Amino acid sequence: MLPLAFSGPPLYHILFRVIFYLWLGLEIIASNLNRFRRAPNTLSTSIRDRKDRGSLALIIILWTLAILLDLTLSYHLQSAAIPFHRTALFFTGLGLILFGVAFRWYAILTLGQYFTFDVEVHRDQPIIEAGPYRYIRHPSYTGALISLFGYGLALGNWAGLLVAMACLSIAYAYRIPVEESALTAALGQPYIEYRKRTHRLIPFVL
Repeated sequence: MLPLAFSGPPLYHILFRVIFYLWLGLEIIASNLNRFRRAPNTLSTSIRDRKDRGSLALIIILWTLAILLDLTLSYHLQSAAIPFHRTALFFTGLGLILFGVAFRWYAILTLGQYFTFDVEVHRDQPIIEAGPYRYIRHPSYTGALISLFGYGLALGNWAGLLVAMACLSIAYAYRIPVEESALTAALGQPYIEYRKRTHRLIPFVL
């Protein structure tokens, strides 16, 4: 059973593409924010590269792979189609993509000038505890996972959804300790205390 995004009415196909490209476009914008606004006293590029330890490249590779594998499996492993009301699943998925994007950008804007795609800690960086950062330390990653989950639901394939979520989860499982290690080294005890009273991705759970 082909995904409803491609086998349903033309309007569904258009809607899916518009939301997907909106999601992709906003990710590209987020990745370039650092070029337009730089916080004072940033670390040198060489230091940023050492702190990043390849985690950004891994995220980009596995996020791209997640998108492509989900789409491929949805086409070629139709026996794994989710046995649920296809239209409801499709629109729920699209809604989650948009919600994840909105939540990710809420986190990005809350962090302001201190948001970066690479692992970079500014010398005068405070610990942000406003908005979603009051409960979770990496809300922008939470938003990305929600959007990817929605993408998988919209395509309506269990195999594709699980593979996609596994890809990005692996990327974040590597990235988060790298990022938190850099933040702990730079910010010290206040960040250690912040870690104790918050969760990584899901409030009160994970």
